[in-house]
Amino acid sequence: MVDSIYRTRSLGVAAEGLPDQYADGRAARVWQLYIGDTRSRTAEYKNWLVSVLRGHGCKTVLDVACGTGVDSIMLVEEGFKVTSVDASDKMLKYALKERWNRRKEAPFDDWVIEEANWLTLSQDVQKPGEGFDAVICLGNSFAHLPDFKGDQAVHKQALKNIASMVRPGGILVIDHRNYDYILETGCAPPGKNIYYKSDLTQDITTSVLLVNNKPNMVTLDYTLQVPPEGDDGSPELSQFRLSYYPHLLEPFTELLKKSVHGPCEHTVLGDFKPYKPGQQYIPCYFIHVLKKTG
Repeated sequence: MVDSIYRTRSLGVAAEGLPDQYADGRAARVWQLYIGDTRSRTAEYKNWLVSVLRGHGCKTVLDVACGTGVDSIMLVEEGFKVTSVDASDKMLKYALKERWNRRKEAPFDDWVIEEANWLTLSQDVQKPGEGFDAVICLGNSFAHLPDFKGDQAVHKQALKNIASMVRPGGILVIDHRNYDYILETGCAPPGKNIYYKSDLTQDITTSVLLVNNKPNMVTLDYTLQVPPEGDDGSPELSQFRLSYYPHLLEPFTELLKKSVHGPCEHTVLGDFKPYKPGQQYIPCYFIHVLKKTG
């Protein structure tokens, strides 16, 4: 049986006119199976993220696109004080369940989980003092926010709100796929996924939507073999579609710097390694680290 689910991952934003991407709840389960739990995160990713946060002296972390909470759980286990938000209550139920199951552990009892979106973030989230030591938006999450009017107004507003949650001296860590390569070649970079290892994927097809002769959306259609929910039954194929706004490296860097509204230090990495334009290795993801210096 083929179960077709055309949904996006959690946007972090509930915008007017946007359909409820998790209306039936099944897409949340499929996505949760696809990304797995903290054990399915690559050691490279975990070690890099923890090292960056500790290297900047971070103790409080805001995860603004937590989804099922897999990254937040990883950080709580590492001793960070974490606040996790997402726009999808059906995704958050997995995080809430984990917090309840581990409530006798003090770090999990203190774990804050809220429903929030990027366009009203300051109203949805209580900022501690001048802000969080670190705000993270990883796993290509931000690229799920569409450009509704063609002027990137929602992108600018969302980034401004996200950056406003970072305290002076704190850091913002945000990423996106290598859309420069995707738009140039028509396919994703050949490397492995740097965030998680999943054995569910059967096939991925890529397409690009042009609006007024400009790239406006990149779509990946996934076909996965999903295990049955109960003891009975057999695995089935499940299809879902992830749609992204194709942020290019240089324009996105400019958007980020303008969102901070002050001096900052900016570093860009390719798959967690220092990146230099024109290098031989083609990264799958670009990761930006901005530190507020003023």
